Amino acid sequence: MSGNNSGGNTGLGILVGAMLVLVAGISYYLFTGGDVPGADEPEIQIDLPDGN
Repeated sequence: MSGNNSGGNTGLGILVGAMLVLVAGISYYLFTGGDVPGADEPEIQIDLPDGN
């Protein structure tokens, strides 16, 4: 019945999928406490000699 109107449904599906991924990402971020894991600790430590 809709004929050649399938392109609009594809765009709507992509938009709904993108919104779903965004909501899932925000939910996970808030569920984990909103902290980035390991943000307080440096990943690389360089120990230099005293030079004595």
